[in-house]
Amino acid sequence: MKTIIIITFILIFNMLHSQTITEKIQNNFATSYVNEKNGDYSQAIKLMKEIYDEKSYEINLRLGWLTYIAGNYTESASYYSRAIQLQPLSEEARLGYILPLSAMGNWDAVLREYLKILENNPYQTTVLYRIGNLYYGRNDFNKAYTYFEKLVNLYPFSYDGLLMFAWTNYKLGKLKEAKVLFQKVLLLSPDDPSAKEGLSLIK
Repeated sequence: MKTIIIITFILIFNMLHSQTITEKIQNNFATSYVNEKNGDYSQAIKLMKEIYDEKSYEINLRLGWLTYIAGNYTESASYYSRAIQLQPLSEEARLGYILPLSAMGNWDAVLREYLKILENNPYQTTVLYRIGNLYYGRNDFNKAYTYFEKLVNLYPFSYDGLLMFAWTNYKLGKLKEAKVLFQKVLLLSPDDPSAKEGLSLIK
């Protein structure tokens, strides 16, 4: 009987302790959002570190974001990296990880992360667009073409995709295709200066 009472007491204690921890985590998350909104990033980070658990995807993701907007890019990358380890298929964690990598100018690492996202989700339109832009910026128009073409096939009447696909076609000397694409851009944005510039170069 005495043993049963002790076990019951331990179970109740553990349950109450777990409930207290859960409430603490929820409160710290909630308050950190208020701090973030007010621009007090250091306090928001402090609150999350008070409840830090290396096995928590949510806390690592939150700290990745907060340290990023606070300008602590190396620290941010480490939290996002940990979140990816915990949830390898997570697009939000990889897209978050790309933020500090971009801020640090590590474009090769950025490209690797984008390609990993496409391995799991070949039709991720945001990533298709950004990879296309990376290759376009490197003047690798053939590779840029591949990603912009896929994007435009998925979203045939989307401004960003059409405009970049138009310019990529122009850079590759596909002037007839570029002209048609620039004209489609003008259907979306009648006074678009970039599309008009492209058409003026073709005429």
